[in-house]
Amino acid sequence: MSHTPHELAEEFPDLITEIAKLRQDDAHFENLADAYHTLNRAVHRAETDVEPTSDDHMNEMRKERSALKDQIYAYLKGKMAS
Repeated sequence: MSHTPHELAEEFPDLITEIAKLRQDDAHFENLADAYHTLNRAVHRAETDVEPTSDDHMNEMRKERSALKDQIYAYLKGKMAS
């Protein structure tokens, strides 16, 4: 189990500029990024026992975070292709 935060800049280091631009210019992307950030922080707090949770809830949060990360990546790639 990793106790390292999975920030978007760490997950997609080659897309940092595009992430920053879309966060400012695209409300839908901003919502996705905010949802990811909120969920990512909750996972990190649970992993470090700052806010302990059940294993089932932890797994559910990780699945949600992974799905959001996939959505964000697809959105980034779609914007870059247009």
